[in-house]
Amino acid sequence: MAHTATHTNFSVTESLSAVWKRFVAALFRAAESRSRVAELERLNAKSDAELAEMGLRREDIARYVFRDALYI
Repeated sequence: MAHTATHTNFSVTESLSAVWKRFVAALFRAAESRSRVAELERLNAKSDAELAEMGLRREDIARYVFRDALYI
C-alpha cells in the first residue's frame, strides 16, 4: 500500500480575495525593495566627505537604509 502526501501554499478553501491580498502585498514588498536598492546606490555613489556631512560612514550605509526594517 502506498501513501502520498503533498503540501501547497494555496488552500482550496482560500478565497480569491485572500489570494489577491497576498499578491498585492508581494508587489508592495518588491517596490519597497527596489526603492531601498536605489537609495543604497545613491548613497554609495557619494564621496566619503559627502557621507560625513550627512553623519554617515560608508560601512553604515546599509544599516541606515534598512534602519526601520532590521534590528542591527
